[in-house]
Amino acid sequence: MERPGSEYIMFSKSLQFSPREEMLEVKKRKNKLVIGIPLETTYEEKRVALAPEAADLLTQNGHEILLQSKAGENAFFDDNEYAEAGCQIVYNANEVYQADIILKVAPLTDQEMDLVKPGQVIFSTVALPMQKEDYFRRLMAKKATAIAFEFIRDKTNAFPLVRSMSEIAGNTAVLIASEYFSDRKYGKGRMFGGLSGITPTEVIIIGAGTAGESAVRAASGLGAMVKIFDNSVYRLRRLQNNLNVRAFTSIIQPKVLLKALKTADVVIGAVHSPWGRTPVIVSEDMVSQMKKGSIIVDLSIDQGGCIETSSVTTHSDPVFSKFGVTHYCVPNIASRVPNTASYAFSNFFAPVLLAIGDEGGVENMLKRDPGVRQGVYLFNGTLTNQYIGEFFRIPYQDIDLLMAAF
Repeated sequence: MERPGSEYIMFSKSLQFSPREEMLEVKKRKNKLVIGIPLETTYEEKRVALAPEAADLLTQNGHEILLQSKAGENAFFDDNEYAEAGCQIVYNANEVYQADIILKVAPLTDQEMDLVKPGQVIFSTVALPMQKEDYFRRLMAKKATAIAFEFIRDKTNAFPLVRSMSEIAGNTAVLIASEYFSDRKYGKGRMFGGLSGITPTEVIIIGAGTAGESAVRAASGLGAMVKIFDNSVYRLRRLQNNLNVRAFTSIIQPKVLLKALKTADVVIGAVHSPWGRTPVIVSEDMVSQMKKGSIIVDLSIDQGGCIETSSVTTHSDPVFSKFGVTHYCVPNIASRVPNTASYAFSNFFAPVLLAIGDEGGVENMLKRDPGVRQGVYLFNGTLTNQYIGEFFRIPYQDIDLLMAAF
C-alpha cells in the first residue's frame, strides 16, 4: 500500500524529465557613463570632440558629461549651449579628469598625463610622429585604456575619422590656395579657376586618397585644370570612376612630374602614410624650377611633408616663400575650420559612446566592435599596437587575444 502523498512524489519526479520552457538570455545592464571633455591646451588646437547636439543626445540617454568651461569656445560653441544640452560645466581640468571616460582631440599633454586616473579610458589622437617612448610608458603605468582616433576603422576597413578630416583638409586646401593665388604679395593676383577666354588655373594634386579626391572635386568645381599623381593605378582608376570624368592622371615618375610642375600654378601634396613619415615626392630642385608666385599646400606636413622644401608653419603665421614659391605647411589644417571638424567628430563618437553604455562598458563594446577595437593601443595598461611596440621596443600583445581572454 502506498503512503499518502506518494503520488505527488512520483509526479514531481516525472517533471524532471518533462520539456522546460526556453530560457532567454538576460539582457546586459546599461551603464551610466561619466564623460569628461577638457579644454584643449595644445597650441592652435581649436576643435572640440563633442558638439552640443551630440552632448544632448548622450544626456537624454542618461549619461553625465563634465565639460570644462570654454572647451567649445574656439569651435564657436559657448558654455550656455552645453549647459542647455544637460552638461555640467566645471572650471578646472582636475574636475574633468574625475570622469570614467576622457574625450579630447589632441594627445595628452604632460600636465594632463598627471591628471589621468588609474584605469581611465582615453579617446584622443596619438599623433605618432610627435610622440616619445615616455608618453606610452606613463599611460601604461596608469593602467589606462587608450584609443586613438586615427587607428579606428569602420565596417569597410576604412578609417572614418581620418577620412572625415581628410575630406575637410582637401576642400580647405583648395580654398587656401585660391586665397593666396589672388594675393598681391604671395600670389599672382589671379582668380583661382577659369573663365571663358582665359587660361584656367593649373593644379597638381599628389596623392589620390580621400584628401586628394576632395581637393580634385573642389578645384574642378572652380574650373581649374587638374592633374593627379599617385603610385597606385587602382586609386587613380577609383578616383576617375568616383568623379565620373576623364582627368589627367599619372603614376609618379620624376620626369613627368617635373614637366607638370614647371607649368603648375598650385601644387597640393596629399600623400598619406599608414605609419611613420610620408616619402618626399617633390625635391628641392623640382621646386626651384616652378613658376614664381605659384602656391604649394602640403597637407602631408602632419607626417613630415611630401615636398622637400616644406617646413612646419602655424595658423597664425601660415606661409613662407622659397624660390619665389609660396608654401603653406600648417599641420592639423582641419583646425582652421573647427566648427565643421567638431561636428565630424561628434557624428562618429556620439554613437560609439551610446554603444558603450548599451553594451554595459568599454570592454563589452570592444568585443563587439572590431573597428573601434583596432583603435586601441593600450588596454588596461598593456600595449596592443604592434608598430608602437616595435618602434619603441616595448612588449606588446594582440588586442584580439586580450579580448578573447577577457
